[in-house]
Amino acid sequence: MSSRSTSQPNSMVDVAQIGYRHPAHSVDVEQGKLRFFARVIGETNPIYTDEAAARAAGLPGLAAPPTYAFSLELDQTRPFAMLEKLGVRLNRVLHGSQRFIYHKPICAGDRITLQSVVEDIYEKKGGALRFIVIRTEATNQRGELAVEMSKTVVVRQSRSAK
Repeated sequence: MSSRSTSQPNSMVDVAQIGYRHPAHSVDVEQGKLRFFARVIGETNPIYTDEAAARAAGLPGLAAPPTYAFSLELDQTRPFAMLEKLGVRLNRVLHGSQRFIYHKPICAGDRITLQSVVEDIYEKKGGALRFIVIRTEATNQRGELAVEMSKTVVVRQSRSAK
């Protein structure tokens, strides 16, 4: 059972941060990174590794494999700056979940802009665990929504923060 809480003086993440919009950042999608990602996840569909196959499938270039958009969030100088801004100590973080809603393909040569917002913060286990739900929209250089991503970050609260 979850419970909503108001700000607590020693809390690691304040529910007042719900609605916080982190500054957007943009990333250029590169062929080499797409091929590497496809190889690492074991993707064998040639639209992810062979430009001719991608074009034959009607795409403008190599396609980004499923979940690749998540790696774009990490492609910045300080990939955890949003969590740090929220007051999260990274050594207390666990991965909760993530989901993707695809609207348009992401392809090599695209410039993707990512905008993240804190959708919810709640706690469970009597405040021992705080959950941060972050939604990120990835739009391409034409302003088209390519992917909506949602992730839940679990923060283990220290005894003094409860």
